[in-house]
Amino acid sequence: FYVFFEATLIPMFLIIGIWGGPNRVYAAIKFFLYTLAGSLLTLVALIYLYRLSAGSFSIADFYLLPIPQSAQLLIFIALFAAFAVKIPMWPLHTWLPDAHVQAPTGGSVILAAIMLKLGGYSFIRFAMPISPDATLLLKPLMISLSLIAIVYIALVALIQKDMKKLIAYSSISHMGFVTLGLFLISPLAVEGAYIQMISHGFISAAMFICVGILYDQTHTREIKKYGGVINKMPLFTAFAVFFAMANAGLPGTSGFVGEFMVILGSMKENFWIAFIAATTLILGASYSLWLIKRVFYGDVGNAAVAKLSDINSREFLILGVLAALIILVGVYPKIISDITNSSVLQIVIA
Repeated sequence: FYVFFEATLIPMFLIIGIWGGPNRVYAAIKFFLYTLAGSLLTLVALIYLYRLSAGSFSIADFYLLPIPQSAQLLIFIALFAAFAVKIPMWPLHTWLPDAHVQAPTGGSVILAAIMLKLGGYSFIRFAMPISPDATLLLKPLMISLSLIAIVYIALVALIQKDMKKLIAYSSISHMGFVTLGLFLISPLAVEGAYIQMISHGFISAAMFICVGILYDQTHTREIKKYGGVINKMPLFTAFAVFFAMANAGLPGTSGFVGEFMVILGSMKENFWIAFIAATTLILGASYSLWLIKRVFYGDVGNAAVAKLSDINSREFLILGVLAALIILVGVYPKIISDITNSSVLQIVIA
């Protein structure tokens, strides 16, 4: 697992460093250093567990080890260093906006839809079951960090002038729901975290593709250089508005289901946790609607927008498939919960 976890850095580093924007070298090196530094601590933890389990690297053997609480705390912190960077959790998130802005569209899609999920998966598979006592002890801290990510990063998204940067910060805010749901350690919240991870993969990928389609024709991502796109790209605008609404948590979309389940799980834990988490419904709608208003509606903004042409059949197919998946999970989340239910119960009971 560790070898392949590290190996994901190589293609992403090359994608950003070779095909990225003007500051691609800075973004690629920052991404590489952040993720590598955290992973080295995780390697130390895995070597310690290997020695403790008498020469076994089996994950199942790690689960059975009788580890004292003090050692569990150190193991959890070492694992946290890599997994929190990968999600990324506040305050280890600063590499992500730079990586997204400089990465080409395909790189952003891989980063948002797949690589960030490695962090959430790793918490579920390693940090929580291997160090359960430390998980319970650090639960208040993890919930606090998640709430800061949800609220503070959403506010940061509100002031962005670059479309890609806005979606990148939105991505960090939504991944805060994943860590919040996991560390509430209740069946409903953990289930919500699973669905949120899958949902975020569809929605963020779709939004980055939308930005890429516009960028290919205008060569700018600055929000102020758009306006009235609907007049030239009505079909594309329909998709873009739908994805923005899903990102804001519109009922009937997958973006609503995961967040709503985590908020309900939070309510059982503490009303104020649920109250703070629920502010994302206001903040998410704020930056999503403001983005849509400035880019797509009103009069045609300039000559570059006037030359835009609507999406072709290939782009329609890609966006159509993602839209269908977002609606499917939003209307019928049981398709995911039936698969994840047994592992959720294992985490909660353990």
